Amino acid sequence: MSADLNNRIRVFRAEHRMSQGDLADAIGVSRKTISTIEVGRFVPSTVIALKIARHFGAPVEEIFSLAD
Repeated sequence: MSADLNNRIRVFRAEHRMSQGDLADAIGVSRKTISTIEVGRFVPSTVIALKIARHFGAPVEEIFSLAD
């Protein structure tokens, strides 16, 4: 993961039985975008982070957090 940003997207996807492609389609991005965010190679824009949080019905801070 990125040294600056941690995320729990994979956990949320598993809980909702979603593939990366399913989530990507739901929020209007590519599967590769979801993949690169999950592994920490790409820090999402505020808009993408908010769309992911809204999709899962969770606060953005529950999915994304700053590394200590």
